[in-house]
Amino acid sequence: MSKKDVMIVTGAGQISMAIARRMGYGKKIVMGDKNIANAKAIAEIMNNAGFDVEPIEMDLSFRKSILSLIAKAQEYGEIKMLVNGAGVSPSQAPIEAILKVDLYGTAVLLEEVGRVIAEGGCGVTISSQSGWRMPQLTAEEDAALATTPTEELLSLEILQPENIKDTLHAYQMAKRCNEKRVMAQSVEWGKRGARLNDIAPGIIVTPLAVDEFNGPRGDFYKNMFAKCPAGRPGTADEVANVAELLMSDKGAFITGSTFLIDGSATSSYYYGPLKPES
Repeated sequence: MSKKDVMIVTGAGQISMAIARRMGYGKKIVMGDKNIANAKAIAEIMNNAGFDVEPIEMDLSFRKSILSLIAKAQEYGEIKMLVNGAGVSPSQAPIEAILKVDLYGTAVLLEEVGRVIAEGGCGVTISSQSGWRMPQLTAEEDAALATTPTEELLSLEILQPENIKDTLHAYQMAKRCNEKRVMAQSVEWGKRGARLNDIAPGIIVTPLAVDEFNGPRGDFYKNMFAKCPAGRPGTADEVANVAELLMSDKGAFITGSTFLIDGSATSSYYYGPLKPES
């Protein structure tokens, strides 16, 4: 079997697919999702468009599952790209699952891919504007989220059940952790001549977002994009525009960064009409 450069994609959703279509041509794309039907559906769309995608069942909350995905990818060649779009939303899962998947699982994935990423390789992980919506943490708390060994992460005091108010707070904490892990892991990836960045989208129209629109916080989300300066939700392809910069030679000096792409909703939350009433 001839070797190809490999792209690992986790989370077979609209954002993952948009980035994979933008950057995955000519590569072997190994796509993991907990729901294999999702991965197969995206793989079929992409393979019918000339890509080379293999769907794999993978659960981001288990290191063993992540390692088996990486091992499968390595059968085809060197891992040159990572796109992590896997995660669960506040309306989809309880607190424990959000922390196990979005926080712990992402940390493990960045660590394990960072151990094998090829020189010149790059990765993007998808966090959320949500991580920008909670009060600042202390420098010590940020450092703990960034650098605590992965198997000890869920034991941190700030992540204990009595300190997490609800699923939204858990999600915000997970996404804040993603951004801090990217900063710390970019240092490790840099030792291998590779780059790692984070994209924090606002409201992007995906099936997950539609779940939110129709969920208990639906009015909140609709109000958010109605009142943000952009006046609309975003599209997965607009997220892929940012990923294309970060994963191409044009982004060669960008690593360890988070790019907020939210139609200025976060700015409006702090300084505009979305500001919460005190």
